Amino acid sequence: MKLSIYGKGCRKCDQLTANAREAAEALGLTVEIEKVTDMNAIIDKGVMRTPALGVDDEVVIEGKVASAEEIQALLEP
Repeated sequence: MKLSIYGKGCRKCDQLTANAREAAEALGLTVEIEKVTDMNAIIDKGVMRTPALGVDDEVVIEGKVASAEEIQALLEP
């Protein structure tokens, strides 16, 4: 599974990354976490507000730092 963090690399982006990692570990998932900081790539993906989280190339959270519990609910099979 691939998780993408869309944002400029700010503190909120770092927190979203940590929360995503925590959620994946809680579920025992092996994930690849990619940080997308290029504004053109972010816009091309259709993200209008950062930070955003993508799961397997689909943006699922936009414009907020989701908690580990919220992300875990999205990742559960």
